[in-house]
Formats: sequence, structure tokens, C-alpha cells
Amino acid sequence: MNNQKIMEKIDKALPVILRFVNSKPIKAIKDGFIYTMPLTIIGSIFLLLAFIPVAGYNEFMAGIFGKDWMSPLFQITGATFDLLALFGVFGIAYSYVKNEGIDGVSAGIFAMVSLVVVNNAFVVASDGSQIGGVIPKAFLGGKGMIAAIIIGITVGFIYSHIVKNKWTIKMPESVPPGVANAFTSLIPGMVIIGLAFCVHLLFKVGFKSTFIEVIYKVLQTPLQGMSDSFGGAIAIALLISLFWWCGIHGATIIGGIMGPLLQSNGLANQELFNQGVQLVAGENAAIVTNQFVDQYITFGGSGLTLGLVCTMLYFAKSKQYKQLGRLSIVPGLFNINEPIIFGFPIVFNPIMAIPFILAPVLSAIMVYVSISTGLVEPFRAISVPWTTPFIISGFIIGGIRAAILQLAVFSMTVAVYFPFFKYQDKLAAQEESKEVATAN
Repeated sequence: MNNQKIMEKIDKALPVILRFVNSKPIKAIKDGFIYTMPLTIIGSIFLLLAFIPVAGYNEFMAGIFGKDWMSPLFQITGATFDLLALFGVFGIAYSYVKNEGIDGVSAGIFAMVSLVVVNNAFVVASDGSQIGGVIPKAFLGGKGMIAAIIIGITVGFIYSHIVKNKWTIKMPESVPPGVANAFTSLIPGMVIIGLAFCVHLLFKVGFKSTFIEVIYKVLQTPLQGMSDSFGGAIAIALLISLFWWCGIHGATIIGGIMGPLLQSNGLANQELFNQGVQLVAGENAAIVTNQFVDQYITFGGSGLTLGLVCTMLYFAKSKQYKQLGRLSIVPGLFNINEPIIFGFPIVFNPIMAIPFILAPVLSAIMVYVSISTGLVEPFRAISVPWTTPFIISGFIIGGIRAAILQLAVFSMTVAVYFPFFKYQDKLAAQEESKEVATAN
């Protein structure tokens, strides 16, 4: 199949992909979970303080502050990681309504209330008795991610539909905007919370359970299993690069769709770790988490192009690639690679498509095997800002072995990009020589 036919097929597929990417639910999920990012980073800082990957650290801190020295730190992680579904449902509903051109704060609040309504209102004590007046956090964190997505999108749709059709209480223009907005949200709020009440009754009577628990067992657990598989890891790596090669922000798309599941995988690992359970990949611990993707499939930017940048710096013969390498190395170290993707270019470049897709796929294989065989421990909930340079980020999320694994992945990317870059560089150098000869 020649390049023209390939491009024709891509041109036909792109509109379908873009319609899906730009659909209201996908945009709401993607935008909504971005609001939880500061919480995950702040929670990670306090979690890292509790589990700094240095031998003897726990004993040292316990000797100074006592054996329960971690408890105050867990207050922060419990108020961030353990409530991510609650914050996420607000973000999704808010983003959906905001994207419709409507004030979305009330929708976000109704979404949070709905998530609480369809959850239990008690916890079970060790003797089997129920303690009421309590909001259990078990399904407001990682286990409630898919339920949060369903509720957030549903609330956003209902709220925006009612308001856009003006099925609301109208107040005189003399009424202050804050009061008027409160009355505007009354009818959609009654509909939304009334629907949540009906769902709660349906699952309580029909399933002897809650909506969140059923969704977790029937939908989220199988999806997490798929995302945590060897094939899932390869698919994520492949799709991120393939979308980017088509000029679409692959990391944002795949992260928006898969991010909640991968985050749930990491939170489940962290919960076991906090209980003192040894994490064993493939048995009780997930392998593919957000850290798996962020620190091994996209460090240096999607396509792992930091290896290409270093290849340009040291081996380029053409002036344009030497200069591009100098301009791209600092952004690349901080995981910014748009200068390479659009300046090289990678987008719609049939030659560079091979290493751009192959390098992340090989990295996914290397990391999956390393974790599954016990060379590197499964990652937990500790995350770092996306601009953190590699090796540093690897050490923070998993200690020295994780950092060494990043270095091994980087070395692989240099080897993968080298022959393809040399071919491109040769063509560029020949073109430059022709231009010089023509000028003379």
C-alpha cells in the first residue's frame, strides 16, 4: 500500500476520531478530571513523606516521632486520594454544563449530592453492626471512578437540557444574580436528586446493594483488568503515538479516557501497601497505572522523543537538525516535545512513524515485564508533576530501580530512533548541499 492510499484512509478515519474526541461526554471527562490533578500532586507529596524510598527511613522517623508518626500524613492522603471520585464527579458535571455555556457550579454540587445519595449512609463495624450517620469513603475514591463518570455525565446532560429549554423558575430582573441563579437551579436540582433517590431505592430493593457497588463489580473491575493487561499496556502506548502522528493530542485523549481506570489501579495498590500487604504483580497488585504511562511511555514527550533529540545533538550532519536538537533539548528534559512533533516533523511523516510508535510499545513491554517479574515494584499512588525530568521522576515514584529502568528505556529509544534519524538527516544534508551549490 503506497503512501497516498494510507493518507486517504487516514483522511477518512480522522473525522470519525475527531467527532468522538470532541463529543460532549469525552470532553467533560477529560476536563473534569483535570480539576483533581492538584489534589493528586499534593496528596502524593504527603504520601512520599510517609514512604520515602530510602532504607531505614521508617525506623529513623519512628524513633523520633513514635510508631504512629505516619497518621497525620494519612489525614492528607485520606482527604485527597480517598475522595477523588467525589471531586471528579463535580468536575465532570461542572465541565459538561460549562461547555454548554451555562454556569456549572450548581450542576457540580448536585452531582456530588447524587454520588452520596447512591452510596451507603453507614459503615459496618467489626462486630457486624451498622453505624449510621457516616459517609463511607470506600467508594468515594478509586473504587467509585466509573460511577462518578456515569453520574457526572448524566447530571451534566440533565441540568444543561433543563436550563437550555428554560424549564426553570424565572425571577424579576431586580433580583440579584446570585439569588436568581439559586432559583434557576431548583427545578433541575429536584429532578437530578429525585432521580438519584429512585436509583438508590432500585438498587437497594432490587440488588440488595448500592449503585456504586454494582457498577464497581460489573463494570469497573473488568475494565481495570483490561487496562492492566499486557495487551492493554501495548494498546495505550500505541494509541497515544498513533493519535499524535495524526496531529491529535494522543496523551490527552487516552489519558482522559483511561486515566480514571489507571488511577484506580494505583490507588488500589496504595491501599494494600498502607495495610502492610506486600504487593505482588499479577496476584494482588496492578501493573499498569498512571505512573506506568506518564513516567515510561511519555517521558520526554509522547513517542519518547527525548532519545531522538539526543540523537540529533550528537549525530546530526545537517544544520537544521543540529539547530533543532539544541532548541529541543531543554523542553524535552521537561517532557515538552511539540517542537519535535511539529518542527521535525513527526506528524504525517511515514519514515518517523515507525520509531515514534515502536519506541513507546517497546517501553511498555520492558516495563510490564520488569514489574511482572519483580525487578521493579508495582507503582502506587505517588505521582509527580508532568514536567518532572526522567530519572528524578522514576526515583520518586519507585526508588532507584525505577530510575534505572527509565535510563534503560531512554537508551532503547536512542537505539530505535538512530537509523531512522540518520536517513532523514542524510536527506536534509543533501538538500542543504544542493542549496549551497545552487547559491554559488
